[in-house]
Amino acid sequence: MSHRLRLWPARWPLRLVRGLAASLLPSSCALCGLDSEGAVCAPCHARFLAGSGARCRCCANPLAWRDACWPCAVCQRAPPAYDATVAAGDYASPLDQLVLQLKFGGRLALAPWMGTVLGQAVLARPPAALPDLLCPVPLGPSRLVERGFNQALEIARPLSRTLGIPLRAALALRARDTAAQSGVGPAERKRNIRRAFTLAPGAQDMVRGRHIGVVDDVMTSGATLHELAATLKRAGAARVSNFVFARTPPRTD
Repeated sequence: MSHRLRLWPARWPLRLVRGLAASLLPSSCALCGLDSEGAVCAPCHARFLAGSGARCRCCANPLAWRDACWPCAVCQRAPPAYDATVAAGDYASPLDQLVLQLKFGGRLALAPWMGTVLGQAVLARPPAALPDLLCPVPLGPSRLVERGFNQALEIARPLSRTLGIPLRAALALRARDTAAQSGVGPAERKRNIRRAFTLAPGAQDMVRGRHIGVVDDVMTSGATLHELAATLKRAGAARVSNFVFARTPPRTD
């Protein structure tokens, strides 16, 4: 009898187990602090993520709706190596704080929410076609040791599940450690990241002729994503699409 009692909880329905866990471990919204079943409550999600407006299909910068059929002027003047970008929201208050909490505060619980939200944005505004596989932007060895995780990979895991696309966590590698792009001036970012990536041994066969989806937390100038896309294109990738949680709005000053 006691043996059966010990086994019985393991047979509870998953919904009951989740409900019990939620009641014992209540969570709060990372933005407003009110009770929430997930990392961000529904009202905050609707306020800060739903309906982010028209964006350039290539770089995801904001556009007027009348211009949304064409790449923005910047992408027309200097076409990047990548072909498309989908962003879940803008890297502006308060979403920027979530990215900082994940990247520098180690709040890994935010990553599944970010990946799921990004997946929903991709399905709502898909590129010409979904990629054949996903590749997170890799960190350099020293930064990976310092941080303990790659935030792009942590976002890519739930994104892979949401889209049903295979994830290749080590498809690309950092060929060298570089200074953090956030600490480098806009004019130096391309030089800082140039030739920073390479493919993992044996990965070229997975890339050649295929559509690769590159995943990152934030896109600012696009220099990192351009360099990684150029590396993938040199290896024979047919198309590269970026999937980023947040896009830094262009400066207006």
